Amino acid sequence: MIKFLDLQKINAPYQEQFQDKMKLVLDEGWFILGDEVKAFERDYAQYCGTNYCIGVGNGLDALVLIFKAYMQLGKLQKGDEVIVPANTYIASILAVLQADLVPVLVEPELETYNLNPNLITAKITSKTKAVLAVHLYGQLAQMSAINTIANQHHLLVIEDAAQAHGAISKAKLKAGNLSNAAAFSFYPGKNLGALGDAGAVATNDEALAKVIFSLRNYGSEKKYHNEYIGINSRLDELQAAFLNVKLPNLDFENDRRKAIAKRYLSEIKNNKIVLPSWDLSDNHVFHLFVIRTENRLELQDYLLKNTIETMIHYPIPPHQQKALATWNSLSFPITEKIHKEVLSLPMSPVMTEEEVSFVIQILNNY
Repeated sequence: MIKFLDLQKINAPYQEQFQDKMKLVLDEGWFILGDEVKAFERDYAQYCGTNYCIGVGNGLDALVLIFKAYMQLGKLQKGDEVIVPANTYIASILAVLQADLVPVLVEPELETYNLNPNLITAKITSKTKAVLAVHLYGQLAQMSAINTIANQHHLLVIEDAAQAHGAISKAKLKAGNLSNAAAFSFYPGKNLGALGDAGAVATNDEALAKVIFSLRNYGSEKKYHNEYIGINSRLDELQAAFLNVKLPNLDFENDRRKAIAKRYLSEIKNNKIVLPSWDLSDNHVFHLFVIRTENRLELQDYLLKNTIETMIHYPIPPHQQKALATWNSLSFPITEKIHKEVLSLPMSPVMTEEEVSFVIQILNNY
């Protein structure tokens, strides 16, 4: 069986270093916001090219904290509108709602699955204050165009970079350094994955970083002195230690993902399958390799019978979810088409060339 994602195999090379880090943390006896968190925040900020990185509990909290910090700074207020791609994982939208802001859905480009900049302006109103750009599946949204529109309308730009660790724009800037602030998830299956929940905010904005450092820790900068109504969302010391072990290999593992993607793109030849769009620049780190097909369940069943695991990211669009019932009557045809047809193929840095060849062969025979 070719696993969709073999986390045991991905983490196996780090086992000894993980054990060493665990012993180090235990021996030091400092388990919350210690030296490992500080080291990761320093190194990941340097990796992204930003001035600041704030480690938090998970990717959703990272987004919520960005919005809440902007509210504390007076740049957002309850009821403000945020442009969000209609085609995204629901966490992007939940973050806007949890910050008492109003998500305004905009259709994606069918080719890239990312927010279509050409459709943003028509959705801007006097209440629009921000754009949340999601780098879905590891491919950067069109940030140059999005930032141009945002500048014209005095809007904040936030990146949901949960799936795009290390993606580089044509301007040679990395995900996390293409906006006012960016949210990352280090969920175990991500390109840079912890061994549990973990997240971070990256930004060059000193005032914003200062507020988020406090908000994540009960709104406290100094113990027992609470400046804000904060939350408890701190990057765990042990998870930071594990991330410190894995970060140096992130670019190498991303390069392996790109090499697999290049083979898929050049060697899969079946007119029943629509391959993802990629111009071979560095703007995609292939967290997922997502194809489209009109009869998804048939193809998924065929692949499973041929010992190939796949997944669907994502089967139900946000506006059709029960949790967002007030949106259920809305129509987003491109988003709905994408959610009906997408299928994610096995993609990870530990796939062998033989496994990649087998996936290609089976798909070509479909």
